[in-house]
Amino acid sequence: MTGKITWFEVLGTDTAALAAFYSGIFGWKLKVQQTPVGPYAFTEGEQTGVPGGVGPAPGGKGWTTFYVEVDSIEDTIAKATAQGGSVLMPPTNLPDTRIAVIADPEGHPMGLTQSLAA
Repeated sequence: MTGKITWFEVLGTDTAALAAFYSGIFGWKLKVQQTPVGPYAFTEGEQTGVPGGVGPAPGGKGWTTFYVEVDSIEDTIAKATAQGGSVLMPPTNLPDTRIAVIADPEGHPMGLTQSLAA
């Protein structure tokens, strides 16, 4: 089913400090794993309602966002830019999914995810 929120993300310059902050205020049990972009702290959806994570920000500029599942990232980007949005991170392939980050006309980030599973 597309259009549902499937992931959230908090990105910043100090993954350990951010993970400790969210664990401290919400009681999240975050599991830190090494990823290609550095240490990333994952949480389960049972704790947070939607699975997500805390990790390093590309280019050092952090944000908090959510990811929406779509049938086609390219089509969604085209619709978003036609309506005044912009692309913050171009489509990127991960092992089982493709992701991108767009911004609405006011600059609020929103992630897109597209399954690569056949």
